[in-house]
Formats: sequence, C-alpha cells, structure tokens
Amino acid sequence: MPTHEHFMARALQLAERGLYTADPNPRVGCVLVKNGEIIGEGWHQRAGEGHAEVNALHDAGVQAQEADCYVTLEPCSHFGRTPPCVDALIKAQVKRVFVAMTDPNPVVSGTGIERLRNAGIEVNVGIMAAQAEKLNPGFCQRMQVGRPFVRSKLAMSLDGRTAMASGESKWITGPQARADVQKLRARSSAIMTGIGTVLADNPLLNVRPEQGEMEWYPRGQKVRQPLRVIVDSQMRMPADARILQEEKVLLVTAVDRHAPHGAESIVLPTHGDIIDLTALMSVLAQREINELMVEAGAVLNGALLKARLIDELVIYMAPKIMGDMARGVFHLPGMDAMSQNISLHVTDMRAIGRDWRITAVPEYNEDF
Repeated sequence: MPTHEHFMARALQLAERGLYTADPNPRVGCVLVKNGEIIGEGWHQRAGEGHAEVNALHDAGVQAQEADCYVTLEPCSHFGRTPPCVDALIKAQVKRVFVAMTDPNPVVSGTGIERLRNAGIEVNVGIMAAQAEKLNPGFCQRMQVGRPFVRSKLAMSLDGRTAMASGESKWITGPQARADVQKLRARSSAIMTGIGTVLADNPLLNVRPEQGEMEWYPRGQKVRQPLRVIVDSQMRMPADARILQEEKVLLVTAVDRHAPHGAESIVLPTHGDIIDLTALMSVLAQREINELMVEAGAVLNGALLKARLIDELVIYMAPKIMGDMARGVFHLPGMDAMSQNISLHVTDMRAIGRDWRITAVPEYNEDF
C-alpha cells in the first residue's frame, strides 16, 4: 500500500513544474487520492491562474468527494488573484487533507488549516516539510524575514579569477555552463548587477527565448523574464545600453535624476560608496521578489557578502589559470586575519561540460 510520503513526493514533483513560471507565487503541487489510487493532479502554473488544489479538483471531477488531498503548502484562505482554495476543498467534500508545510506568511499561517478543520475535514501537517520548503526558498524567506533569497552566480578560473586586468571576461566557462546559467535566471524573480558590469560587458541579463535551447522550460508556457536591477549610485547608465531594450529594468541610485528611457529608478541612501543594500532588499521584497540572482563583479559581490546578504553561491569553475594580474571574485578590504575568513558549506558539486559547478552556503562568523 503506498505511504503518505509516496503521494506527497508526487505532489512535490508536480510543484517543481512551476519552478520557472509560478513566480511571484510559491511553487505548489497537489494530488487527490481515493482507495490508494491517484484520481486527480494539479500544480500552480502562473500567478492569476488556478492554484494546485483547484487544478487537481478539476482533474478529479466528481470523484473528489471523500478523497484524500496531498498538498505541498497550506491551502490559501484569503482572496488574492484567485478565490480561497479552502473553499474549493470544502465544497468538493474531500475527506482528509495532508499538508507538507504551513503558509510561511505569519499573517495567514494556520488559518487555512483551521478553516478546513472547522468544516469537519481532518488535516495532517508536516509530511516532507523540508522538501517543500526547499522548493520555495525565496517565498519563505520573503514572508519570514522580509527580504529575497539572494543567490550569487560566479564564473571563475581555477585560480579564483573572474576577468583579466583589462576587464575582459568572455568566456571563462564553456557553453554547457553558460546554458546551465539560463536555468538559474529563469527561476529568479530578478537579476541584479552593478553599473560597472553594464559598462564593461553591456549585458542583456535575460532568459533566452529560443525554446530549442531551453528544452527544460515548460512547453507551451511563455518565457517569463525577470526584473533587471542595476545598482548605479551615480546614474551612469548609458542611454544606449542594451539592457534598456529589455522590459522591467530598475535602476537603484543615490541621485535624484531622470532615468534613461526604458528604465524605472528609485533613490536609496548610501553606506560609503555603495547603495544601502539592506534597504534595497526590503524594497525588492515589497515588489514580491522571491529569488534574487546576482551576476556582478567583485565590488558588489563583496559588499553583499560583507552585509551578510548572500544566501547561496553558485560557482562555475573553469579549468583555466588566469594569473596574478587578473581580477578576483570578491572585493573585501580589511580582511587580514584567518579569524575573519568565511567558511562555505558545499551542498552540491558536479561537472557541467568541462567546468565544475559548486553550490555553497556562506557560514558567516562573528569576526567577519
């Protein structure tokens, strides 16, 4: 007989289908089970469209009555872009609901569970909760602490260099690694860089729309482009920068000047020569940015690390030596003792073409 974990694992698989499309909503999956057999499946595809529970109920039809519901996140109990899912479950007369994790939003957490129980539906919480939370690191962090989950992507040589002294950096890594980066971009709510990178590389920072190059992207779904965030304290953005050809560009500056055509700007205070990055994270959270991907140079990456704002590093390491004069990964002046070092907890390491992808979590210490 299949276990509760078996059905919740299937719901988690379904939730993962929304990895690139559900933003800014969480990725949620749901299965309906009767007599040990799955009778309905659903997942949340896009904001404004049906939630996982509603899609699963539609799939099951009249069979949903007296069925067990396995859902990866507490069913919503409030009106947002769509009606509350608890109402749909109550109306369908499901028998039991198994929830992986409660809603991390403290304002609504537990209210969906309470309404189901008040309607006479048995509710069990906590099956595979860690796996469910792992699917939504940004949504959970934004709800719990009011800032996005910050993932910094770095491409470097074996000797820890990111560009030649001249600024030349194309291409350190191979085509497979560069294609892999597209997945990180596609799952992100926003991509952030500094004006130095814009001036040096003139990037687009977009998700490539060519479906043939993105066979991993859900078929039939329009590619969702993330917000581009440029830290530009003195408003040096050139009017002809390629990134201004893209939609959704936000310049973060310290001077009250008109942004170039095609961009929005916000003014924030500075700490020294750099924008107040903690304040910026709060602004981005208010804009429903769940996962923020950083593709920047040593100065901005160093400032983020110094502010303890980087939650995860994804490092693509190429089997190349670039020498002493090449540029490093982080600009961290003032670090002169071993006690100030930052240890990294490596969570994954694998070959991507000829390069290595290392995923690591910074372990900030008190002396840093």
